[in-house]
Amino acid sequence: MNFNKIKNLWIVTLVLILSACEPIIDEQYLENSTDVDGVELIATQSTPGGNKITLDLVTPGINGYWDYNLGKALTDKITFIYPIPGKATFTFTGTLGSEFFSKSIDVQIDQLDNALDQDWYDLVSEDTAAGKTWVYAGTPGNGAFWFMSAPGGVENVWSLWWNAGDCCAPDPYGKMHFDLNGAANYTYYSDAGASGASGSFVLDVSNKKLQIIDQPLMGGNRAGGAGNADGIYEIVSLTEDELLLYVSNSEVYGTGWTWVFKPE
Repeated sequence: MNFNKIKNLWIVTLVLILSACEPIIDEQYLENSTDVDGVELIATQSTPGGNKITLDLVTPGINGYWDYNLGKALTDKITFIYPIPGKATFTFTGTLGSEFFSKSIDVQIDQLDNALDQDWYDLVSEDTAAGKTWVYAGTPGNGAFWFMSAPGGVENVWSLWWNAGDCCAPDPYGKMHFDLNGAANYTYYSDAGASGASGSFVLDVSNKKLQIIDQPLMGGNRAGGAGNADGIYEIVSLTEDELLLYVSNSEVYGTGWTWVFKPE
């Protein structure tokens, strides 16, 4: 075998080795099935201006969830009873294929012609626009209405570790007002004669949680460690005559805290 033949053989062998080492890459790219303008959202009310609402994403090939203000639904279509009259904005968040998007739709609710869950009436009264005011179910030195309790879960709500009501409960003569007059309104009063400070609230009926937004719960000053940063409290009891709230692990103390309220 002459030199040229040997040289050619080595070249062929080298090419085969290099070809065998190169990875086989099947490059696939996500592509949008449409653009945001092409996403169609439909809102239907069971009666004109009524509060039974169906939200529907009708564009195929889109995945995501509805935020209907009372919670989130991992579905293209959801029907629910909305408790707040006025204009409501509902948002669908999802993916077009290669990018995420959010798109909203407005619905005007003029009448609460479908009954709400009883928890709404217990919290804000049958006259949802006028609302309802809650105060502590006791006064300083008289009763357990704001106290440190065991952490962990609602089964510990009445495990009284230290009764702040005996000496130093914050806002001992304060009050808080809930109503659905055009929005889910929360008004906080540090004292019976104080000016009200406006916030809002979210009542999560299915998960038994109450979130207070932009204002503190009475005795729930988050900076003081009794509440939590997002203002979410577990509802242990909500009836016409009692509101019993609990946090299972306060951020500063690592304990539970219990609040007991009654209608004013």
